[in-house]
Amino acid sequence: MSSSSSSILPWLWGFLRPYRRRVMLALLALCVGSGAWLVLGQGVRLLVDEGFLSGDPSALNQTMLLVLVINLVGAVAVFVRFYLMSWLGERVSADLRKAVFDHLLRLSPSFFESSRTGEVISRFTADTTVLQTVVGMSLSMALRSALTLVGGSVMMMVTSWQLTLAVAVAVPVVLGPIFFFGRRVRALSRTSQDRVADLGARVDETLHEIQTVQAYGHEAQDRTLFHRDVEAVMATAKQRIRYRSGLIAAVMVLSVTAITLVSWRGALEVMAGTLSAGQLTAFMFYAVLVAGAVATLSEVIGEIQRAAGASERLRELMAETVDIEAPQQTVALPRPLRGALEFTGVRFAYPSAPERPVVSDLTLSIAPGERVALVGPSGAGKTTLFQLLKLFYRPDQGTLSLDGVTTHQCDPDQWRRQFALVSQEPVIFATTVLENVRYGRPEATLAEVEAACQAARAEEFIVQLPEGYHSELGERGVRLSGGQKQRIAIARAILADRPILLLDEATSALDAANEVAVQAGLERLMAGRTTLIIAHRLSTVANADRLVVLEGGRIQAVGSHQQLLNDSPLYRQLAELQLMAEPQEASPT
Repeated sequence: MSSSSSSILPWLWGFLRPYRRRVMLALLALCVGSGAWLVLGQGVRLLVDEGFLSGDPSALNQTMLLVLVINLVGAVAVFVRFYLMSWLGERVSADLRKAVFDHLLRLSPSFFESSRTGEVISRFTADTTVLQTVVGMSLSMALRSALTLVGGSVMMMVTSWQLTLAVAVAVPVVLGPIFFFGRRVRALSRTSQDRVADLGARVDETLHEIQTVQAYGHEAQDRTLFHRDVEAVMATAKQRIRYRSGLIAAVMVLSVTAITLVSWRGALEVMAGTLSAGQLTAFMFYAVLVAGAVATLSEVIGEIQRAAGASERLRELMAETVDIEAPQQTVALPRPLRGALEFTGVRFAYPSAPERPVVSDLTLSIAPGERVALVGPSGAGKTTLFQLLKLFYRPDQGTLSLDGVTTHQCDPDQWRRQFALVSQEPVIFATTVLENVRYGRPEATLAEVEAACQAARAEEFIVQLPEGYHSELGERGVRLSGGQKQRIAIARAILADRPILLLDEATSALDAANEVAVQAGLERLMAGRTTLIIAHRLSTVANADRLVVLEGGRIQAVGSHQQLLNDSPLYRQLAELQLMAEPQEASPT
């Protein structure tokens, strides 16, 4: 998506529109403030011609008082403008962050497969801060300078059209560097933001996996790579700074030179009697205002060019299509939900590898309340079926239905609220035990949370934490062991109390004693619920109603443990490998 410094304004107006009254008031204050400065030039003319040169103290006092009143009006207008524009900058930045975050929450996992989290965070934070500066300060300065430039030019023409023509000759010379350097600043600003995003992505990745980094002694290599990325940011920044510095310096030199030459020409006219001293003073006042406005515009344009790069990156993020959206006419799931699942001719390949289907021609019916275990070698498609069930993706072919309602008919939010998940790698958020457990049911009471933790055998370690259920667990649950994390996740699923349960090796991180206790809690949880279990351990599937053997995304066999031992060579091989690994857990035959 292409962008320019001009197209940023209509886009930003979409965020400013809800606050248009404040915008209009800020613009009014801006006009009053700029007008006060322009009128002040006439006050300076009167001060010289009617005050100093007239020899009348009364006229001098009146003119001085007029100048002070004009100055006070301008100061009040500046206060109002600065306050409102700064507020609008903060408000737009906040609304923009909310809009981006809301959009990110709707994107499917396929987007995050191809995007680095650190880069997304950089766009979300750094780029919105750039736009905050533009709205809160740069845009205001640009508008004020534009008004001053136009108004000052008009007043210069009224004061002396001859000197104004002389200034007009210099204007193209001053504007030339703005266009030359401005294009380079914008391109380098976009590159600079991209480099910062790469830097953020590396920091996020390295710190997230700090234990692996330290365990393998990779600190030196990571330090070298990080330093390289920092220097890449610095190299781009140096180029951008060089062009911006050249822009400001060129405009300043050319502007001062033009003002000096015009002053010299005006002084000759005063000596010749064709121009009064007050007129020349007023003209120079306006010339300085105009020159300052041009200098400010040249600097602000650099900021706007930088913001154009930031807005381009944010608009790219906002333009990412939402793959899983509610249909125009949704079909509501039945209440109460029975929990009948149906896969019919399902084929699916991940967007990152569309030519390699992970699930092919899969048809499977699961009755309400049935427990079905999915077994098979790594890469058989078990986790992918869970992701399809959670509606992270839609099947490329075939249908997936729940109580007769397909994923293409149902509102994704309503569909997902029917499933509770306990994964092999439980997700723990950087908040308290209480908030982690009631993540799926935020309105749950403390007593309900405690009951769920008791059922998951989590309370025994929770009460030993410094603040019990109100203890902070740290980023990604760093203060818990693997088994403790899994029991928190199981308690979360118990509390969510949803009709369909998805268990992805839910007891894999538990020792034998805790596994027995948690399995008892899961038994109570699974009662009356449709349950799908991904299993690599035979002990996990001992009580399943059916086992589905998957290989290469296809169903190879379906049956009980004993039936499959007799009829499925693949299952028999998996069972033998499992029995060799866990001889003490051999299932009865």
